[in-house]
Amino acid sequence: MRINTIDTRHGTDNQYSFSNGNCLPYTGVPFGLNFFAPQTTSEKGSRWFNPNDRTFQGFRLTHQPSPWMGDFSYFTMLPIQGELAGNSLFHAQSSYRPSESLFNPAQLDITSLRYHIRSKLVPSLYGAMLQLSNLSGNAGLALSLPGNYRLTQRDQLSVVGEIINYSGCEDENFTFYFILEFETPIRKVEGELDGKDGFVIIRFEEAPTQTVRLGTSFISTEQAILNFEREKNLTFEERLHNAQSEWDHYLNKINVEHHNQDQVNTFYHNLYRTFLFPQTFYEINAEGEKVHYDTLSKTVKKGVLYTNNGFWDTYKTVYPLYSLIAVEKYEEMLEGFLNSYRNSGFLPKWLSPDERGLMPGTLIDAVIADAATKNIRPDLMPELLEAMKKSATIQSENTNYGRSGTYDYLKYGYVPNTYHESVNHTLDYCYSDFCISKVAERLGRPDDVSYYANQAKNYQNIYDSETGFMRSKNTEGQFRKPFDKNAWGRDYAEGSAWQSSFAVFHDFDGLINIRGQEAFTQQLIELCNQKPTANPLGYGFEIHEMSEMLAIEFGQIAISNQPSFHLPYLFSYLGKPEMAQPLLKNLLTECFNASPTGFPGDEDNGSMAGWYIFNSLGFYPVCPGSGEYVIGMPLFDRVSVSLSNGETLTIESSPNYPQQQFIHETKVNGEVYPNTFLKHEDVLEGMTINFQLGIVPNAKNYTPAELPFSLSKDA
Repeated sequence: MRINTIDTRHGTDNQYSFSNGNCLPYTGVPFGLNFFAPQTTSEKGSRWFNPNDRTFQGFRLTHQPSPWMGDFSYFTMLPIQGELAGNSLFHAQSSYRPSESLFNPAQLDITSLRYHIRSKLVPSLYGAMLQLSNLSGNAGLALSLPGNYRLTQRDQLSVVGEIINYSGCEDENFTFYFILEFETPIRKVEGELDGKDGFVIIRFEEAPTQTVRLGTSFISTEQAILNFEREKNLTFEERLHNAQSEWDHYLNKINVEHHNQDQVNTFYHNLYRTFLFPQTFYEINAEGEKVHYDTLSKTVKKGVLYTNNGFWDTYKTVYPLYSLIAVEKYEEMLEGFLNSYRNSGFLPKWLSPDERGLMPGTLIDAVIADAATKNIRPDLMPELLEAMKKSATIQSENTNYGRSGTYDYLKYGYVPNTYHESVNHTLDYCYSDFCISKVAERLGRPDDVSYYANQAKNYQNIYDSETGFMRSKNTEGQFRKPFDKNAWGRDYAEGSAWQSSFAVFHDFDGLINIRGQEAFTQQLIELCNQKPTANPLGYGFEIHEMSEMLAIEFGQIAISNQPSFHLPYLFSYLGKPEMAQPLLKNLLTECFNASPTGFPGDEDNGSMAGWYIFNSLGFYPVCPGSGEYVIGMPLFDRVSVSLSNGETLTIESSPNYPQQQFIHETKVNGEVYPNTFLKHEDVLEGMTINFQLGIVPNAKNYTPAELPFSLSKDA
């Protein structure tokens, strides 16, 4: 099974000041309601695991999408035996050997050196099974319960629990419910059963082994028991087989053949990461209906829901990947995001568990537009269009929801610099307006198409022809002075003018026209060929994204963060794709690997992993909503992609060694292919792409029709 080649510690060696992924070693099923991971420290907040730690504090049931977001509805389960010197996690924790432990997406296997207990955990969608062996006298399961909690012993074999803890939530009493059932009877329970920040030990009758079954719910104790009962009779082996099969369903969608096995391993470690988030946030009630808990109305409602996703990050890669190989999930997720809109009145931006209101823009618009362009869930598009238009025209009184500075954007044609990160807000709104126009186009709404396509050109209002960068303006229309193109923060989100000025995904042709082709080309060359430089002016200190850019020699291409993801592809819009091909190959091979330090920056809910997946295949969705993928530089010898519609995309690259840094010629289905892009509709028909690679560039002259989509070009 392919799942057995993956070690979930990929990208988990991090600290506050420097990110190698900021990942956690998640064991679960794809898009699971819960994830599980060993906790190695309780002293570092949301960085509660590090692969170099030797301490095992238990299996943490977690819903943490990012250390920057924090966790919610979490607790730990630590198998112990014998008496403790004190009733606390500190007194109970044990050492373990990371090298002798199994960290796999479908199972965990850890031996506690202090207690000599071997613990194996297998997850399911709504629960898990924990198998303990080598038990002696006075064994038990220690529960560390942060926040407010309540435990109740139901009978000799089971306890039910409730816990309230979260980093942010609309419901101050947002509760997580669970049931634990033991195969060997409970002898006694030590500790307070009701309180705050508890440590409770459930002691078992003496036996050499113990099996613990877990069921969970965000709805009620009764629903947790129902979720539990539905899989209660499954054996450990059956659960493991089910979890492995769910993972292999997705991992087998793409088959990679390559002469370098390390790079193959890196590919599948990244592919695993793309199927963790968003997490399932709905359950099946006794009547067989899909239901979810709405934290705003504090009621249970019908319909699906998903959580733990920041669309500023994931729209670029995750959902375009689903449009190829996981359409059925994409379809359901769109329904869930529409339910978020119905619950709150605004489309989501950053869900965890509900709206956290972080990052510029409303980039779920791109997720919707890409689906509309690809004919995914057309039945939802009329209501989704109205939801998109509401965010574009109505400013919420609650700043968590919708766009920031909506009315000023509509008034001035840009977001004034009285708003933080105003340049990124303006550019993201322009792109979102383009996305609205694309959905309106699919629905036959010409007035909306015309209006929002025109709004999409507002990026021109903050373009400075003197410097060639996007700059913030005040309400009088004056650029902020002085200007430092290397200054991070303030007007720019997690970057400087270098990273933020090229976010005109829908109209690079228009941007090139106002800059001038030669000047734009020279600006890109300068962007790439300078020594990485950053001024922390807007933050007052060096943020980790800045440190990560400075750590590698790729100029101002901060591949550590999403604003730089598309930068190499700007050369394709100039008709010079050969200038990006060595750059892309080197980014893939120098900045990514399958180790605990395997990412150049925050992975962010599958977004950076998705960047690696697309770019290693040789194409990338620069502009979701356009229906196109821009051709880049393939990494592997041969790839077979099983598309959701049953067709197959085959990609072959030869000769393919480190010295082949360029595409000499591209053929599709045996015919020379002149375009610098692929159309989604053509890919879905199934195709074979043959990349003939070379050691020197093969520059060509392209017609406008052979260059990627731009709003100005296609108007």
